[in-house]
Amino acid sequence: MNPLIRPSVQQLTAYTPGEQPKDSGLIKLNTNENPYPPSPAVARALREFQLETLRLYPDPISRSLRERIAALHDVSPEQVFVGNGSDEVLRLAIRAFTRSGGAIAAFDPTYSLYPVLAAAEDVGYRSVPLPDDFGWADPPADLDASLFCLANPNAPTGVLYPLDTVEDFCARFPGVVLLDEAYVDFAADYDAVPLARERPNVILCRTLSKSFSLAGLRVGYAIGPVDLIGALDKLKDSYNMNALAQALALAALGDIDWMRANARRIVATRERVAAELTRRAYRVVPSAANFLFIQPPDDLTAADLFARLRQRHILVRYFPAPRTQNHLRVSIGTDSDMDAFLAAIQHQ
Repeated sequence: MNPLIRPSVQQLTAYTPGEQPKDSGLIKLNTNENPYPPSPAVARALREFQLETLRLYPDPISRSLRERIAALHDVSPEQVFVGNGSDEVLRLAIRAFTRSGGAIAAFDPTYSLYPVLAAAEDVGYRSVPLPDDFGWADPPADLDASLFCLANPNAPTGVLYPLDTVEDFCARFPGVVLLDEAYVDFAADYDAVPLARERPNVILCRTLSKSFSLAGLRVGYAIGPVDLIGALDKLKDSYNMNALAQALALAALGDIDWMRANARRIVATRERVAAELTRRAYRVVPSAANFLFIQPPDDLTAADLFARLRQRHILVRYFPAPRTQNHLRVSIGTDSDMDAFLAAIQHQ
């Protein structure tokens, strides 16, 4: 142990992101990136961006972005926080809404960054096990956590929890509920924004990485009560959003129709692939996201299938933890990507 490093950092097991290979010959279905380009409005904004402005600091509160997001969700700009990806929102929420010796909570399995962020802030982490079908589990009354991170649709399972169930939980939970909606644009007939508008303990978090095809830009946002959003503002870096990211995100948010059209294409491909996998005796968890969580037939382990697909130049995601080791997470690519994936598993 190095005495110069904080003990909690030395003991920390860092988050493992999906592989980002340089080999362009691989079919990349491992990081839930959107296979389609962002809106042409983003390209126009990039061409028109004034290079000379980079000598200046960016708007420290991303005012124009906040106003655009506020208009989209019928809230005030003071109810909006813009972050360097939704991961910044998560990190700041843990810092803002937990006390020394406190804890956060989340389901198991869920986004594997949550326990890493908790450990980095030196707070406890409470896991609520999901049932075998990965549906809803009522957290125990003695959970003893001041923040619950609720990914909906969940990752890596893709399960969408019903709105009335989520609303009932938010009403009962004594702390802050952070609704992590990174994949919500791929879900149908679900809108939790009123909870963030009206409930004093709910923050809703979204990202432009998935449905807006801007994973490389790193832009996320949160909406919620003014006092909770204000707490995030107090803790953020002075200039947490660079000028180029603000300009391009503003352009993307001005073309919602483009995003929704891409999302519909991905959903159609998701449903086609899910049906074909089911026909081939794979267990497919019902997904409302841009990926599928699948269990191979009994004669094939998930680890073996992961390795064999890698040999065929197809990357998917394997999580070796106890609750997820029998499954693979497969991002939805283009139709040709998914046809190649289906052809590859046909030979297993």
